[in-house]
Amino acid sequence: MTQTSAHPNHDLARELRESQLTGGLKHFIGGEWVDSQSGETFQSHTPTDNSALVTVASGDAADIDRAARAAHDAFQTWREVSGAERRNILHKIADLIEKRSQEIAVLESVDTGQAIRFMKSAAARGAENFRFYADRAPGAQDGESLPAPGFLNYSIRQPIGPVGVITPWNTPFMLSTWKIAPALAAGCTVVHKPAEWSPVTATLLAEIMDEAGLPKGVHNLVHGFGESAGKALTEHPLIKAVAFVGETVTGSHIMRQGADTLKRVHFELGGKNPVVVFDDADLDKALDAVVFMIYSLNGERCTSSSRVLIQEGIYDEFTARIAERARNIRVGDPLDPDTEVGPLVHPRHFQKVMGYFDKAREEGATIAAGGERVGGEGNYVSPTLFTGARNDMRISQEEIFGPVLTAIPFTDEADALVLANDVKYGLAGYLWTNDLTRAHRFAHGLEAGMIWVNSENVRHLPTPFGGVKNSGIGRDGGDYSFEFYMETKNIAISLGTHKTARLGVGQAPVVQKEVAEG
Repeated sequence: MTQTSAHPNHDLARELRESQLTGGLKHFIGGEWVDSQSGETFQSHTPTDNSALVTVASGDAADIDRAARAAHDAFQTWREVSGAERRNILHKIADLIEKRSQEIAVLESVDTGQAIRFMKSAAARGAENFRFYADRAPGAQDGESLPAPGFLNYSIRQPIGPVGVITPWNTPFMLSTWKIAPALAAGCTVVHKPAEWSPVTATLLAEIMDEAGLPKGVHNLVHGFGESAGKALTEHPLIKAVAFVGETVTGSHIMRQGADTLKRVHFELGGKNPVVVFDDADLDKALDAVVFMIYSLNGERCTSSSRVLIQEGIYDEFTARIAERARNIRVGDPLDPDTEVGPLVHPRHFQKVMGYFDKAREEGATIAAGGERVGGEGNYVSPTLFTGARNDMRISQEEIFGPVLTAIPFTDEADALVLANDVKYGLAGYLWTNDLTRAHRFAHGLEAGMIWVNSENVRHLPTPFGGVKNSGIGRDGGDYSFEFYMETKNIAISLGTHKTARLGVGQAPVVQKEVAEG
């Protein structure tokens, strides 16, 4: 574990904690910063040593109701704001995110344990998300011309209404912008419930949007726990749709909770994503991608390639190279620019990840690297590699969501495809081969919503993002987001040339009445 060293990031973190976190975090409802109506709070901690970080207002059904009503009232006017004006406001939000990017990155690292080297790019990506959807706001309502004999049909899109956005704790700022930006561009209003384990930067985002001139009530922020604030949000009748990023079991709860009000749902859920390495691949590049996609962001990412399937002829050599790289990864203070892996977000999650080391041994796998706690305090875990694994092991089937990689050998393409698809998840997949026809063939057969060939996860914002099977419902990205946040309406205009069938123009038939006898 790298030692904490004096760095400007620590000075900035200290200043930010004193200036922004001392007074605690409040809800932002109807354009006002407010406490919970119950007065309840909870404590958030920093994962570096699990010391208290900030006191947070704990919302419940009453606070959600107030926020939903504010969003409902604001929707009546926000829906009528022109796309050009929404574009201007969203660009101002992006400008302010860029202006405060260092502040966002530092507080995100302190709050989540993510290495500052990755949180700098996450803040920049947040600004990019707002710019991307700002430029699409003027055309968000555009539809299609669908002429037919005797009619002009055309479709338009209209915002669905107030929406609930529930975001996770792993890269909370970026993922919040990924959901909120398209909702605002579409003309929806938002009630945002961030994860209770990482509440800090949601407050910064609310401040930024307010400063940029977003009208009061268009964005509302309610902190709290899933079983109270989250449940109330998914059940509230004024909330027309819920966008959720997080764990699969929670997604199923949200679907049940929203059923009575027929809520539209969009889920980005768990993954056990395969990276398949054939023996004809560029193994140096493949190694870089495999190591990056599991050990960056502390392994706490939905799209991490947490199963590496390696052709058996290169299995021993390739796993040895992964193990060597894993042992050399710098684990330590997330504010240190040299750190590559920081602490896991919460003691509960830390214990969950640590528990898989014993499971691996019990199932007969080998811990080729890592498999232990790092340091005496905080939630630090060594980058870990399991070898000698089978696909039916729990370490191969369950989402660990940490810096933990399971390596499984395969014989040929058919074997690799069976192994890759033999999980309940289907978010992403990665394939390394120099055989072009095999690349296309394998990608078509792989049960995943997103597939990268000879690359790590490189996002292109117009493309669809989402999974199949237990990894989610719906797609983000480009106009795919508008399909969720907007309703499509068809309007048919008659050209006066069609004939309508005529009823009731003849003489009504005489109905014979029967006379009862006796």
